[in-house]
Amino acid sequence: MLLSAFGSLLQLLYLAMLVLAVVAFVFAATAREDAYRAADKKKKSFWLIILGIAVAVNLLIPMLFLQLAGVVASIVFMVDVRPALKAVSGGGGHRGGSSSDGPYGPYNGGR
Repeated sequence: MLLSAFGSLLQLLYLAMLVLAVVAFVFAATAREDAYRAADKKKKSFWLIILGIAVAVNLLIPMLFLQLAGVVASIVFMVDVRPALKAVSGGGGHRGGSSSDGPYGPYNGGR
């Protein structure tokens, strides 16, 4: 009973690692090549190879230490590279406000 619950937990963990690797791979594939250079990150091909290996390891070789290396690569891409690519590509979360807008609304210079 306890072993089956632990096995189910591991299956969910493996699935979560696979989903993270696939999502990171898709984001890496859809970004423009010149955005990687402009953000001063590794080449697009480097990230596609690293994240592709992470996806392949998750699908074909269920060895936890290899999967953890893939998770680390996916997390690095998602928290470091992807925000830099979005900032360079103009997708930095600007919601249509003015360039003079502050965090609490428009700044009007005391008028």
